[in-house]
Amino acid sequence: MTLTANDPSRKSWLNVPENSDFPIQNIPFGVFITKDDVITIGTRIGNYAIDLGALQQLNYFEGIELTDDMFMQDTLNDFISDGKKTWRLVRNRIADIFDINNPKLRDNEKQKEIVIFDIKDVEMQLPVLIGDYTDFYSSREHATNVGKMFRDPDNALLPNWLHIPVGYHGRSSTIVPSGIPVHRPNGQTLPPGETQPVFGPSKRVDFELEMAFITTDANIMGEPIPVNETEDHIFGMVLFNDWSARDIQKWEYVPLGPFLAKNFASSMSPWIVTLDALEPFRTAGPEQNDPKPLEYLQQTGEHAFDIKLQVGLTPENGEETIISNSNFKYMYWSMSQQLAHHTVNGCRVNSGDLMGSGTISGPTPDSFGSMLELTWGGQNPLKLNSGEERKFIEDGDTVIMRGYCQNDEVRIGFGEVSSKLLPPFSKK
Repeated sequence: MTLTANDPSRKSWLNVPENSDFPIQNIPFGVFITKDDVITIGTRIGNYAIDLGALQQLNYFEGIELTDDMFMQDTLNDFISDGKKTWRLVRNRIADIFDINNPKLRDNEKQKEIVIFDIKDVEMQLPVLIGDYTDFYSSREHATNVGKMFRDPDNALLPNWLHIPVGYHGRSSTIVPSGIPVHRPNGQTLPPGETQPVFGPSKRVDFELEMAFITTDANIMGEPIPVNETEDHIFGMVLFNDWSARDIQKWEYVPLGPFLAKNFASSMSPWIVTLDALEPFRTAGPEQNDPKPLEYLQQTGEHAFDIKLQVGLTPENGEETIISNSNFKYMYWSMSQQLAHHTVNGCRVNSGDLMGSGTISGPTPDSFGSMLELTWGGQNPLKLNSGEERKFIEDGDTVIMRGYCQNDEVRIGFGEVSSKLLPPFSKK
């Protein structure tokens, strides 16, 4: 099916500011509450939120097989379950409805009042009910940096790292949309030089610059997904801040890996950008020849995406400082390889499952994807525009992540994921 929604020459009758993340070629999907307290599935063009539930009731999706309430739900799970053919039909249809040359909705003021909202007048929600969440560890630069800090610098990568996309199962109950603040976690830590742990607030709260992909119903239990078919089961991507408590993690991670240090909060951007919208930005990933992956992980062609990423830090009542500029294309293991490995043992993957990329770090110090790396474990504090210094994230700090793709014809972006760190939770 032709991706007519991707036509770079297409213009919308809605005003789209220059350098907007959301031109008519994007058409992401999300869930929002309108100013009338109606929850609906929607899309975004420029600074307008579009009520797809209202569009469906007005028969704008006539001819596409959809359940009567497909877009009048509070999650995208059912829509994602319908599969790639439906996603493409709907996305192409939305592009046609808002094309500058289509007068049907453009010239109907009454219907426009029902369908279109200023983005400032809606409240974004978590777009999917996340049944399961997996976090990978797929940036070679990040894994090498961490290995140098905590293990032998000459053998920074563990023996399995170049053979499998390492990952672990996280906690979906504490994944929140952009704008929801996060509390500093309490837990056990082992102070330097001590032999007995203490309990209290983490002193080393960190962000992790990640992206995440969201799957459809991909397989039945016992059925692996071949690496060359995995992209058919990936709906789209979001920005993802996988908060971490480094001091808690250091004490707890042996022998079973992350637990309380990672499950207290993860923040995601509210608009899911489809893999179809990202198609023009495919690029080759890092070479995998030494060693070559096992056969079930081998792939040819371009399976990485050139997504420019940025992290900003804003102290309470202060100005933002850009602290990292990175790119998703640095990831050693692709999303296809991650999903193929995830299911090679027969693990079932469902609609709305979320797969975190793992921290995305580039080859230069200004492209590292965590405070752990940017300050090298706190040894080299970052200087903010205000003159303040940071070793890790402090109470009142807001972490903002942004991402976009751009070529000579179009810019496709993700908006941002922003979250403020609050002091430890206390009942008042």
